[in-house]
Amino acid sequence: LGMFSELKFPVPWGHVAAKAWGPLEGYPVLCLHGWLDNANTFDKLIPLLPRDCYYVAMDFSGHGLSSHRPAGSPYHFLDYVSDVRRVAAALQWRRFTLMGHSMGGCVAGMFCFLYPEMVDKVILLESLGFLLAPEDTEAWLKSKRMVIDRLLSLEVKQQTPRARSPEAALQRLLEANRHLTAEGAAILLQRGATETPAG
Repeated sequence: LGMFSELKFPVPWGHVAAKAWGPLEGYPVLCLHGWLDNANTFDKLIPLLPRDCYYVAMDFSGHGLSSHRPAGSPYHFLDYVSDVRRVAAALQWRRFTLMGHSMGGCVAGMFCFLYPEMVDKVILLESLGFLLAPEDTEAWLKSKRMVIDRLLSLEVKQQTPRARSPEAALQRLLEANRHLTAEGAAILLQRGATETPAG
């Protein structure tokens, strides 16, 4: 397990980088580094672990060899959870173990809370995981999972926006915003739509 390979997963702002050890067909383990660290956090640990696993240590966005998010964009824990979800999807992992160090343990705990059906085991190194007040649990879970799932669904679809006639665009805007008048919608469309040869 001393040998590793470099991986790159495309994301809308560039790529998420990772390094992998072990047999490709081995049991999947995703390794998450701590605050201001990178995938090299696991260089000395992975060779000491069971050899029948496929270990992938990712660099969170803005860390290691991963692309930074656009200037001015925040780095929230939920964004890191989205990164984990993207990497798991790219690897086509339906169920896997998460191993997180420090901040990576917090991200692993949050991921487990949001996607328990995807996590077989969680290993926390110098981390408490994810803590949430019991009264907030249901609402938080529902809203945050919906946000991540919708975001990733939109990224997968990434299709060219449909062109509409000015009349059809006005009608679509009015249907989606019942509080608008036709005059108000027309004013918004002047600045909120782009004219192309197709419409």
